[in-house]
Amino acid sequence: MRTRSRVIGGVLAVSLFTQLAACGTLFYPDRRGQIEGRIDPAVAVLNAIGLLFYVIPGLIAFGIDFATGAIYLPEGEYSVAPQKLQEAIGADGRVDQARLKAILEEEIGRSLPLDDPRLIQQSGNHEQLATFGLRTAV
Repeated sequence: MRTRSRVIGGVLAVSLFTQLAACGTLFYPDRRGQIEGRIDPAVAVLNAIGLLFYVIPGLIAFGIDFATGAIYLPEGEYSVAPQKLQEAIGADGRVDQARLKAILEEEIGRSLPLDDPRLIQQSGNHEQLATFGLRTAV
């Protein structure tokens, strides 16, 4: 009897943890940071299942997925060569936002809202920038 209750408790704990962590964020961490797009039906259904069984964790899962952008389908895979992006870095080591936007429009054919307040910007450390042959501003 004790083993049975431990198994049930373990299954319950794991299912609650996955709902609190949000399905899209767990399954598709590469999608985080998207601002908009089409909603992925698989992620929405998984979050809805959590909503059916556990109302509060299901709502939290939807909230996390929408806040991080992991619920949206990727529209396509884009990449720009680091050498091309170096053109947007000034002599002082700062990124010229207008030049960066022009490079991205030219390379991927889309106008990205670089001034959007929801945009998550991350700065790299010295080692990351050095791998791309870039120097940091002192």
